[in-house]
Amino acid sequence: MEGDENSGGAFAPLREPTFRRIWTASLFSNFGQLFLGVGAAWEMTRLSNSPSMVALVQSAMMLPLVLVTLPAGAIADMFDRRRIAMTGLTFSALCAAVLAVIAFLGLVTPWLLLAFCALIGGGVALYSPSWQASIPEQVSRQHLPAAVALGTISYNVARSFGPALGGLIVVLYGAKAVFGMTSLLYLPLLVAFFLWRRKHVPSRLPPERMDRAIVGGARYALHAPAIRTALVRVLVFGLSTATASALAPLIARDLLRGDASTFGILLGAQGVGAVAGALFVSKIRETISTELAVRIFAVGTGLALVTIGFSNEIVLTCGAFLIVGACNILTIAMLNVTVQLSAPRWVTARALSLFSSAITAGIGLGAWAWGMVAAAHDVAFALVASGIAVGATALLGLILPIGRDQEADISEVPLGHEPAVGMALTMRSGPVVIEVEYDVDPERARDFYAVMMKMQSMRKRNGGFDWSLARDIANPALWTERYHCPTWGDYLRLRDRFTQADSEIQAEADSYHRAHDASRVRRRLERPFGSVRWKADSLDPRQDTVSWMAP
Repeated sequence: MEGDENSGGAFAPLREPTFRRIWTASLFSNFGQLFLGVGAAWEMTRLSNSPSMVALVQSAMMLPLVLVTLPAGAIADMFDRRRIAMTGLTFSALCAAVLAVIAFLGLVTPWLLLAFCALIGGGVALYSPSWQASIPEQVSRQHLPAAVALGTISYNVARSFGPALGGLIVVLYGAKAVFGMTSLLYLPLLVAFFLWRRKHVPSRLPPERMDRAIVGGARYALHAPAIRTALVRVLVFGLSTATASALAPLIARDLLRGDASTFGILLGAQGVGAVAGALFVSKIRETISTELAVRIFAVGTGLALVTIGFSNEIVLTCGAFLIVGACNILTIAMLNVTVQLSAPRWVTARALSLFSSAITAGIGLGAWAWGMVAAAHDVAFALVASGIAVGATALLGLILPIGRDQEADISEVPLGHEPAVGMALTMRSGPVVIEVEYDVDPERARDFYAVMMKMQSMRKRNGGFDWSLARDIANPALWTERYHCPTWGDYLRLRDRFTQADSEIQAEADSYHRAHDASRVRRRLERPFGSVRWKADSLDPRQDTVSWMAP
């Protein structure tokens, strides 16, 4: 059992007012985004006869999700997530409103349309990590799986009906009306975030540089086993299962001998399956482990794709599409919950943005690859091969198993002491070298070494570089742990990032230390050029100026 407390059912998070308001409003914004896709694609057919230009509409809307999501995650971790979400929504709403005005004036050109689609998508990409990372602040921990699932339900409800409804609006009132409605449909979500009285607790340290923040998020994911495993599993799942959506038009035309309405029915079946599957996320997590569930969904998806490849009957194919939709959304939602429960607050948005990028990259590359397979052979062959591939991903659990979410306590804990400083330092002083000495009974060396391997991952994911462990040749009882931080500010941030699980690893390592001296931790400025007098009459930085920023 992965949940110690009853989750209260699939709709339990809606009892919490803040989440209920934001979730309800997000349903409108999802409809607006899908309306935009339909309206822009239809408008492009009027502006250009080139199929590639029509296809570029979808690319323009999706590209920001790949390029902007990771920086947006870093921004959401460094600043107030509520304000960042509101900024992204406001930007998208304004861009959609400007596009509507330009369309009403008859001034839209193909490239101008693509530019505005990209700008609107950029605002959504800025908003998305802040929204996902703030879900744990809006619901209690036991309701988090259901809350994540409800987020997917919101999108899939809109996906099931949005395109058809958007097409009807285009037919009745034209694409310009759709652009205006898109802008208006963002407003309820903007108001819901405005009404959320989130208490933002700013860091006591200045924000990181953007490039270091992005690298820091990537390093945390790389050295956090649960997150790293979730990213690899969702990437491989996306690569292998992309055929259902990517080849749906060809399935309708070539395998079922249908038309555009058949294509719409297949997508509708997949959307209904996704909505139905998302309702059971909490129940499944309470019943079986995430690892077993992901394996079952991989096998279920594989069998459904093989069925689609051999089927010539629309009822059977729709049933298989329904299973694919349910298994896909269950897999993604459960892995998303794993990431949310494994990432501490300081890096949650970056971890989720990496998760979103992994899904997008997997599906995008998978769609291209399976399209090439279908072109080289046929659609049925690609579907059967895809089904076998996705079923085989269940074997990844033997190499990269998904751990249980409650194994580590990621609540942040303050360190009970401050580093002693005897020279003038600024946040940019560095590099800083940290050395920790251990006096370990040689009889316990093997066990100590195993603990220090966990220490290595902990230091690296929190911001340490060039970690090493050395043993004294003359006195094998003496060990030295050594690592770098690029600047003094980075070292202070590393100290601020300690979680309860990190403290337990440190305490376990300290338990092997036989001596109890306080001087075994040494912090050194590696290139101390500015900390010494160049001439006898020069100012002494240690005595004549103090620029160290205390934590």
